[in-house]
Amino acid sequence: MNKDSRILVVGHNDIIEKSLTGHFTAGHFTHVFSSSAIALNAAIQPAVYDFFAEHRPEYVFLTSTRSGGIEANQKQAAEFIYHNLGSQNNIVYAAWKFGVKKLLYLASSCVYPKGCPQPIKPECLLTGELEQTSEPYAVAKIAGIKLCQAYRRQYGLNAIVAIPATVYGPGSDTDPATAHVLGALLGKFIDAAKNNSPQVTIWGTGVPRREFLFADDFVAACLFLMERYEGDGVMHIGSGSDVTIKELAEMIQRVCGYEGRIVFDAAKPDGAMRKLLDSSRLTQMGWRPKVLLEEGIRRMYEHC
Repeated sequence: MNKDSRILVVGHNDIIEKSLTGHFTAGHFTHVFSSSAIALNAAIQPAVYDFFAEHRPEYVFLTSTRSGGIEANQKQAAEFIYHNLGSQNNIVYAAWKFGVKKLLYLASSCVYPKGCPQPIKPECLLTGELEQTSEPYAVAKIAGIKLCQAYRRQYGLNAIVAIPATVYGPGSDTDPATAHVLGALLGKFIDAAKNNSPQVTIWGTGVPRREFLFADDFVAACLFLMERYEGDGVMHIGSGSDVTIKELAEMIQRVCGYEGRIVFDAAKPDGAMRKLLDSSRLTQMGWRPKVLLEEGIRRMYEHC
């Protein structure tokens, strides 16, 4: 890619789409299209074909067009599976039909079985039962992985697949009803500190572990893969370490300066107990994350 390349980022105005688009805009790339910014509904086939026919994107970053945390997955399961399936089908087919040079498809760690060995290796895909709280979304993302691999093998589409840890950073969603766990917790603690609330209640037991990746590191990894990776195997993009939800909550509490109590509501679902990615294939190629979790949370907090 160069600054004159025609680049399309498909998403739903989340931190992933915004961080990729922001990188290209800040770097003065001249032909960058964000599906959210141009109101391209990727689930509508004619709209996608018209866009590709007119603008002929050369490089495509295909992310989720619907996603969220446990609560959003439970309340919007139909939207999550419908929009992601439709969007990725339309974009991948159009990428092949209109001669895209390279496509990066970004899946999610929820595609893996809920009880698979840790850290998770790509070979674990389709070896067991999925976590029920995110199953419809996971099924859509698995279909996207297989779609890209099939088009690569049958038609020669230069499509690669990566699975990042949970991406966070300035601009992340912090609405507890829709956000992923880190953003949702940050939003809760900010509100509690502002309103001088005596406690913050958190879904689940606090025992599950999660891995997080700062947005700048995520973008750097995506660019690294677009430049250097040509295989059909799934690549992982992770920080290499995880924390419990309890440890995450206490870290966010420190950053926000909140002095009240943390209460865990064990009647609410935990989700998968652990989702630590084995990112050794990528790190062996030379990529490394740079931003530590608490530093990243502080940067995100300062942006709120």
